[in-house]
Amino acid sequence: MTLMILHTRNASRRKHLAKAAETAHALGHRAIVVVEEPSWELEYVDAVYAAPTGNLQATVARCVEIAKEESEPIAGVIAFVEHSVPAAAAVAAELGLPYISPETAAKSRDKLSMRSAFETVGISQPRFALASSVEEAQEAARTIKYPLVMKPIIGGGSMFVRRVDSPEELAEHFEEIRQGAWAGFDYDPLFFLKARYSEGILLEEFLVGDEISVESYVQNGETTVVAVHDKPAPMDGPFFEETFYATPTVLTGETLEKVKKFTTLAHEGLGITQGATHTEFRVSPEGEPYILETGARLGGGPVYQSVLLSTGVDMVEVLTKVSLGADADVVVDSEKFRHVGFSLHFAEEPGELVAVDGVESLEASDSVSEVMIYRQLGEQVDVPPRVWQAHGHVIFTGDSREDILEKQRNINQTLQFHVR
Repeated sequence: MTLMILHTRNASRRKHLAKAAETAHALGHRAIVVVEEPSWELEYVDAVYAAPTGNLQATVARCVEIAKEESEPIAGVIAFVEHSVPAAAAVAAELGLPYISPETAAKSRDKLSMRSAFETVGISQPRFALASSVEEAQEAARTIKYPLVMKPIIGGGSMFVRRVDSPEELAEHFEEIRQGAWAGFDYDPLFFLKARYSEGILLEEFLVGDEISVESYVQNGETTVVAVHDKPAPMDGPFFEETFYATPTVLTGETLEKVKKFTTLAHEGLGITQGATHTEFRVSPEGEPYILETGARLGGGPVYQSVLLSTGVDMVEVLTKVSLGADADVVVDSEKFRHVGFSLHFAEEPGELVAVDGVESLEASDSVSEVMIYRQLGEQVDVPPRVWQAHGHVIFTGDSREDILEKQRNINQTLQFHVR
């Protein structure tokens, strides 16, 4: 039997592919990757196939061909990158394999449909509206109120997300964000929504408070929350690049229980009955969580290693087992959680990357688990809000939250990207 991994090229997912293949092999299965323009992926799996993954119908057709070419039947389908989730769902439906439905996959990417789904199950969330023109946006803002956040319908990684505080700022920035919200994701399998939503974007109430993310998995319709990351760096805008995560969370009591309850309700509202999820909240100063979004996939980049270091739970192993119908068999013991942080790093301005300082120094530290640079010297790099992925990350451990905060400050001073 064979595990099929639908993938969108992403340098931070190398360990994901390696662990998925290892787990599949332990269960007696092969592991293959389907990706557009394969490059490094074959190093980690048994076979790699090319497919036009930006086109759902073409991807399904190609995967049907692959299933016929493979020496073993396809037993399960998974995806580690959010842009691949709709394709994985469509392929699973075509091949008759367990996965979330194509409708659920679309809701987990279409942020307007997601908001409507959350409404049906009564989760606290920001006020929202769709706007295709400055005039529509200004009309919606009278109800949403300022400040508000503009964001793409199918975006990811905080790309083309911006806060505006007044009608003047809305008028100034609306068209730039609206155009980028679609042009920046023309490779996405859900790009066809551009016409359905009249090239509009989502407007949301800006919520005061701290952001958190919740890593969970669902098996047989039951949700297990494995870890909660805080985002200690202020995320007040105008852009919302994610630069620092720390776990375990400092949230406790009723607030933490409500976060877990809302996460489970989000799965019910979206129809997620299996697989990993990544859910983000804003928590008000009064301790009320407001859901931002839920992705039907693992948290991006270093989240996987951070959860593993902190909890001992390997979420890729969990997702692989769930996809292949094996019992995930997870025990979450908060008494044994370790303090872990990771930082995401960008160049200060766009340009040609000519040097990265501080890597060797950080790698020599006993508390640093991993330093990964995603970009090559000589490559052109851009900065938020026009990019969805950082230029590199550092994962590290500490003795306490205070220790994690201090180490993150030192890492920020040490790791430097230079461009010209």
